[in-house]
Amino acid sequence: MGGTGSSTHEGFTAEERAAMKEHAQELRTAARRGSRAEKAAQAEQDVLAKIAEMGDADRVMAERVHAVVTAAAPDLAPKLWYGMPAYARDGKVVCFFQSAAKFKSRYATLGFNDAARLDEGSMWATAFALTEVTPEVEARIAALVAQAVR
Repeated sequence: MGGTGSSTHEGFTAEERAAMKEHAQELRTAARRGSRAEKAAQAEQDVLAKIAEMGDADRVMAERVHAVVTAAAPDLAPKLWYGMPAYARDGKVVCFFQSAAKFKSRYATLGFNDAARLDEGSMWATAFALTEVTPEVEARIAALVAQAVR
């Protein structure tokens, strides 16, 4: 095994291991909660708390993404997913916000899982880089989310 940056290393990064640990903790926490309404309310509070922990640029974008997604698709349930704000239908994550800091990236990401109905021919985008959430970006996010849940 080489040092940092070795191209032969095939294990998980420290950030990936941390995300897996966060996901395991999320599953344990969800299992301990009471009623469905209590679980939903607490899950949204968990998402808002995670957003509040983010650095300024990521936090501002995550707040805007949260507002747009919950307005465009109120039937999606906010929840944490691998330590990221995510939005699910029937327990399946449709879309999520990954902060730039999460994996030390130069941009945040709005991602869509296979539960999203973004199908467009034989190939379509499932992730979008975010460096700023402008009114135009908000409109695009709202349209993508509406398409994803149709």
